[in-house]
Amino acid sequence: MIRVNEHFLKLKAGYLFPEIGRRVSAFAQASPRADIIKLGIGDVTEPLPPAVVAAMHKAVDDMTTVAGFHGYGPEQGYGFLREAIVANDFKSRGADVAADEIFISDGAKCDTGNLQEIFGLDNVVAVTDPVYPVYVDTNVMAGRTGGNDGTGRYAKIVYMPCTADNEFVPELPEEPVDMIYLCYPNNPTGAVAAKEQLTKWVRYAIENKAVILYDAAYEAFIRDDSIPHSIYEIDGARKVAIEFRSFSKTAGFTGVRCAFTVVPKEVVAYTKSGGPQPLHPIWNRRHCTKFNGVSYITQRGAEAVYSPEGKRQNQAIIDLYMSNADVICQSLKRLGYQVYGGKHAPYVWLKTPEGIDSWSFFDVLLKRANVVCTPGAGFGAAGEGYVRLSAFNHPCRVQEAMERIAKL
Repeated sequence: MIRVNEHFLKLKAGYLFPEIGRRVSAFAQASPRADIIKLGIGDVTEPLPPAVVAAMHKAVDDMTTVAGFHGYGPEQGYGFLREAIVANDFKSRGADVAADEIFISDGAKCDTGNLQEIFGLDNVVAVTDPVYPVYVDTNVMAGRTGGNDGTGRYAKIVYMPCTADNEFVPELPEEPVDMIYLCYPNNPTGAVAAKEQLTKWVRYAIENKAVILYDAAYEAFIRDDSIPHSIYEIDGARKVAIEFRSFSKTAGFTGVRCAFTVVPKEVVAYTKSGGPQPLHPIWNRRHCTKFNGVSYITQRGAEAVYSPEGKRQNQAIIDLYMSNADVICQSLKRLGYQVYGGKHAPYVWLKTPEGIDSWSFFDVLLKRANVVCTPGAGFGAAGEGYVRLSAFNHPCRVQEAMERIAKL
C-alpha cells in the first residue's frame, strides 16, 4: 500500500501567498469594477534593465549558431557569472568568497527550502518570529518538527520573537539550537541587523557548532554603508554560515529566475560520531543530482547586472522602489499609524489599529480601499496585529493607494 508523507498534513491548508491570491481573485470576481492596487506579494513591476535585455538578446543570438550554442551548462553555474558575483558582491566589501563556493540556482526561495535536505532530521531549528514561511514549512515537510499548536507554531522549532522592543532582531536562544535561519534586511519587517548584532550570532554558532542559514535576498536595498550586506563581512562567518542571494528583487528577475547560494569550504556539520563533515561537497552532490543548471541566456543577463550600465540602471530602479517605501511610511505616519521598516528594505511593517487582527485589516484594505497587503499573521504568531506593505509598484499607484487609505 502506497503511503503519503504525513508530515505534509501538519501544514496549514494553503501557503500564505496563494491564499492571498485566492481571496483577491474572489473579491475581484464579486466586484468586477474595483480597481485593485497590489501592495501584497513582493513581486517587482518595473521592466528589466536595458543592459540585461541587451545581454539576453545577444545570448539568444549565440544560441542560433553552432559555435555559440550552449546545451547543458555546469550545474554550479558558468564561470563568467560566478566570477562577476565574487568581484562585485563580496570582494568589493572585503568578504572572502571564492567563485567555486557559489552555486547558481533558479531562486533563493528554492535554495532556502532545499538546503535543509543536507542536514539530519534530529537537528533543532531556530527561526525568527515573524518568519518567511518557507523556512518553517520545508522543515515541517521533511519531518523535523512536531504538530501545529493552532497558533501557527510547530513543536520542536525554536521561535525567536522579533518585536518593536528588540528592533525586530532576536536575542540569542536560551536553549541549544543547530540550524538558525536569519534574514536581513528582513522579510517581512524590513528591519536590518548591525555588524555587532551579526557578530553575536556568528560567535554563538561557533561556540555551539551550529550553522546559520543567512538570507540576504534584499541586501541591494540597504542605504547605510555601515550595515553589512553579507554575513561574510563578519569574522569567523565562513566557518558557520551559508548565504542566499537573489536577482529577483535586485534586478527584476522574478519572472526570469536566477539566484545563488554561497557554501564556504570551511563550513561543516557533524556526523553521529562527532566528526566534522564539510558541507560544500554535500551540497554540490545534491545540487548536481537534482538540478540541471540555470539557462545560459539567463546567466548572461545576470552577468550584465554587474556591468557599469547595469549597475546604474538597477540602482535607478531600486531607488524608485525605495522612494515608494518612503511615501508609504510617511503617508501612514501622518495618518497616525505605527510603521517600521521601509528604510533599508522594500517592505513596510504596519501595526493594525487597536482591536483589529491581521486578516480583518487585510479585508478592510481590500474591500474598502481596494488595496492588497499581506497579513502579518501569515508570517507567524508574532506577526499577528501587523500587515506588510510592499513598495513594489509604480509610484503613481503607490500614491493612489495611500490616498485611498487616508479616506478610510
